[in-house]
Amino acid sequence: MSEKQLVGVVGLGNMGRGMALSLMRGGFAVLGLDRNPDVAQRARQEGVEQAADMAQLAGTCRTIVLSLPTSAIVREVVAGEGGILALAAPGATIIDTTTADAESTRELAALARRSGSVLLDAPVSGGPGGALRGELTMFLGGSAGDVEAARPVLAAMGTKLFHIGETGAGNIAKIVNNLLTAAQLLTAGEAFRMAEAAGVRTEQLLDAVNAGSGRSGVTLFNYPRRILSGTFDSGFTMQLMRKDVALAAALYEQLGVEAPVMQEVTRLWRDSAGALSDGEDFNRIVHFRRAGDLAA
Repeated sequence: MSEKQLVGVVGLGNMGRGMALSLMRGGFAVLGLDRNPDVAQRARQEGVEQAADMAQLAGTCRTIVLSLPTSAIVREVVAGEGGILALAAPGATIIDTTTADAESTRELAALARRSGSVLLDAPVSGGPGGALRGELTMFLGGSAGDVEAARPVLAAMGTKLFHIGETGAGNIAKIVNNLLTAAQLLTAGEAFRMAEAAGVRTEQLLDAVNAGSGRSGVTLFNYPRRILSGTFDSGFTMQLMRKDVALAAALYEQLGVEAPVMQEVTRLWRDSAGALSDGEDFNRIVHFRRAGDLAA
């Protein structure tokens, strides 16, 4: 292995593979690991060296990046039998880019501290393209000192690094971000359907809306790049957005925050499962009316 600083990447799917390649371009040596042999093989073919197992990765990498789908899987990988905390030497830094439950992250960070290691929550926005280009937005939770110590690795993956606050704050920021996106996709879909019914095509409206106060990330980026183009190729699925909306719902219910609009957003995303499968691109929600009924 190279004398360059070695970074482990656990989870080499659409996001993790891009982050691994960006780390390599940023001057780091990377050791990857994924349970799916096909996913691991694709990363290997692109130059990402593969660890034989978690023992090798955790035993040799002082910094480990996680790109995993759920809090439960993160907990298993970090604190389960044969997990990172059982295998890593004291002083390891774990950078968890998963959009995860903040309380679960706080619990894992406390376990890491007792093991002499650090866990930062660092969920990301920017999709597979941003991961591959090293241009992610990262929402960071942890102490200022720990975030600063990890900054060289973080900067190889993202160009917009926001230290939101202590452990868990990064997760909360990402949940807020995705809840807003989920709501904006629904409202934009309804607004543009209304305009179409009135005889005004979305293509005629979009530039004007984006020059006015109605613009959002959805109208600026999602509509022209993914929706009107018909590509629906963001790399982010309905399943993942439903998971993130459910995380938001659990948070506002736990906190006792009155959120009638977001409750309806939650219901619509949940009900869309009858018409839009988990593997569909999440932007297709703009065509959803009610379960079993898609716009033409």
